[in-house]
Amino acid sequence: MVFRQRNSQRFNMDMSAAEVKRAASAQPHPSSSSEPNGSEILVRCLQAEGVKYLWGYPGGAVLYIYDALYKQDSIEHVLVRHEQAAVHAADGYARATGDVGVALVTSGPGVTNAVTGIATAYMDSIPMVIITGQVPTPAIGLDAFQECDTVGITRPVVKHNFLVKDVRDLAMTMKKAFHIARTGRPGPVVVDIPKDVSLKTAPYHYPATIEMRSYNPVRKGHGGQIRKAVQLLLNAKRPYIYTGGGVILGNASAELRELVNLLGYPCTNTLMGLGAMAASDPKFLGMLGMHGTYEANMTMQHCDVLLAVGARFDDRVIGNPKHFSSVERKIVHIDIDPSSISKRVKVDIPIVGDVKDVLQELIAQIKDAQARPDVTSLSAWWGQINEWRKRECLRYKNSSEVIKPQYVIEKLWELTKNRDTYITSDVGQHQMWAAQYYRFEDPRRWINSGGLGTMGVGLPYAMGIKLAKPQSDVFCVTGEGSIQMCIQELSTCLQYKTAVKIVSLNNRYLGMVRQWQQIDYGGRYSHSYMDALPDFVKLAEAYGHVGLLVEKPGDVEPALREAIKLKDRTVFLDVRTDPTENVWPMVQAGKGITEMLLGSEDL
Repeated sequence: MVFRQRNSQRFNMDMSAAEVKRAASAQPHPSSSSEPNGSEILVRCLQAEGVKYLWGYPGGAVLYIYDALYKQDSIEHVLVRHEQAAVHAADGYARATGDVGVALVTSGPGVTNAVTGIATAYMDSIPMVIITGQVPTPAIGLDAFQECDTVGITRPVVKHNFLVKDVRDLAMTMKKAFHIARTGRPGPVVVDIPKDVSLKTAPYHYPATIEMRSYNPVRKGHGGQIRKAVQLLLNAKRPYIYTGGGVILGNASAELRELVNLLGYPCTNTLMGLGAMAASDPKFLGMLGMHGTYEANMTMQHCDVLLAVGARFDDRVIGNPKHFSSVERKIVHIDIDPSSISKRVKVDIPIVGDVKDVLQELIAQIKDAQARPDVTSLSAWWGQINEWRKRECLRYKNSSEVIKPQYVIEKLWELTKNRDTYITSDVGQHQMWAAQYYRFEDPRRWINSGGLGTMGVGLPYAMGIKLAKPQSDVFCVTGEGSIQMCIQELSTCLQYKTAVKIVSLNNRYLGMVRQWQQIDYGGRYSHSYMDALPDFVKLAEAYGHVGLLVEKPGDVEPALREAIKLKDRTVFLDVRTDPTENVWPMVQAGKGITEMLLGSEDL
């Protein structure tokens, strides 16, 4: 009897989700109203928006919503192991596809666990809709079980949020949420739905279009301002084109490349803008900023006309604003968000508008203009830039004894550059090495957390991308610190067969913290060494995946080839790298972007 019972239990455990669903659907369900309830309205809204994937975690306040999801097949719900990962995975999906990412969490701790993911998306302007459960409306404000002030908590880290108090407002609210999330400067929108609202019924009507008097972002740039910009650009002696994540988000890479080729001017990308210009283009100077190339930073400081497109002059890019402003230059700034213009650096010609539309008009006016760039001055400027390039600031000393992290990224690039590949990263030294040494040719192939610098995003990002791009290779470059932030999502990878490849550059330190402690804190390594690490190979195997330990330089390429060959398996590469290696160049906090440390000899 015991043997049969155990077999019966094992049979139930081995049933597929579809079989369980069919078995449950055979059970009688209560008769439904002629009108849909709030949960059914919500699902219909998501279907109307073309949502394919929904990442989430159930709880009491959202069970009616989960019941409605159970009764449909067009949206695939992905059960993560932590609400933070739900938002990160939806975020990664949005970054790679350009679509709105959607996540669903319950009230109270479900919301608070999701806040890091929401803030991460907010800082990088990612279009998302996060649906949160809330206690019933009569209980709001009474400290009910699993209650929190979702609107108040998320207000600083969302583009907008809603609390739906009447089921009749739900469809219109969802339409507004998606519209706000994807238009203008994109961003996350939270829709908080009390449990009683998800149960009450109402007629369903989802509007085809939406107009909001208080929200009407500008798309077309001011023609007069664009004419001024054209004149300034064509008269420049030392021009420079500086672009950020706005070019990626605005799908304006083709326009940027046309502009750069038309003018023949040097171009740089921020960390979030990598891939907007092809890394192989000789006019691309590499990433700029704190860990940018010598030539990119020197060109930024010494140009006489700067065209900034979809970038925000943040502290990691220009360093000390006073140092940056010490050199006189004319600045043209194109951005969809007027609040980003002259926020940190005063500009001369502000152009508010969608970067794609503005660049198209800029290109058209340049083609129509009688004037052309000064060939002599431009040639001299390129001569100076090429002198700066001779510093070879990304050169490093390789080793046959210990694995250099730069070498791992170079090998990864060599083996995947001709494949359909996406690279995600966590945050730290490995992130910078990936940005420096993986040469991105196309937009939306480099997925990382820029503004918030969130550890733990790499694996959920990769999961979200792999669902959207099942035939693509998706590599997560991480470290032994970051990967443990959301390592439980290895379970999600197994359940949903998202065969991602994890390359962990394991140097047994919180590497970027250790680097700063070495340079700025007298080598006092306070709590940056990882004293107790798991056996990552066994841990990966325990989750049902393949684990590979890589300890010698000669084993790096074979291990990467093996990971690529195992197309249908998640593979974890525990790569033991040199714990003393630092990221160079480096601009210390408070310094100007030309005050770079190029190596240990500068310490």
